[in-house]
Amino acid sequence: MIHETAIVETGAQVGADSHVWHHAHLREGCRVGTGCTLGKNVFVDAGVHIGNRVKIQNNVSVYRGVTLEDDVFVGPSAVFTNDRFPRADNDTWRVVETTVRRGASIGANATILPGLEVGSWAMVAAGAVVTKSVSAHELVVGNPARRAGWVCRCGEIADKTSGDLKSPLHCPSCGESIP
Repeated sequence: MIHETAIVETGAQVGADSHVWHHAHLREGCRVGTGCTLGKNVFVDAGVHIGNRVKIQNNVSVYRGVTLEDDVFVGPSAVFTNDRFPRADNDTWRVVETTVRRGASIGANATILPGLEVGSWAMVAAGAVVTKSVSAHELVVGNPARRAGWVCRCGEIADKTSGDLKSPLHCPSCGESIP
């Protein structure tokens, strides 16, 4: 389903069972997987790859160099950047790549700086400013973002310790072990 006000440029690919809502703009050469939901005012730049079952809430821009793997959630008005040294006039500008791994969640109004990786099943809290890569299952909060614990695939907090994940934790909600 592609809303009549959405712009899908020639060469943009949208997988089956995906929904592209009001005023979204998908640039040429981007790929959106199957079963995705792209909310109102979502912008997907040229060459961006979005996996399957990804949900991107309203007012998010996914710029060139950003990859969202399968099952990623991006909250409203989250920001991805792709330039470490932005200038209006910069002849040496180059895209810096950012990857959000499978199942990770990015909270509303979070900012992800370029050149980072957000690990599988990690969770970035609303409003966090991510200045360094986030490990798998890590929960980060604040500005700059810092570890506040570990989360399960189900999204529940498994541990609020600030130490490294050295032995498996068990989720109090679903009982799954977190490696």
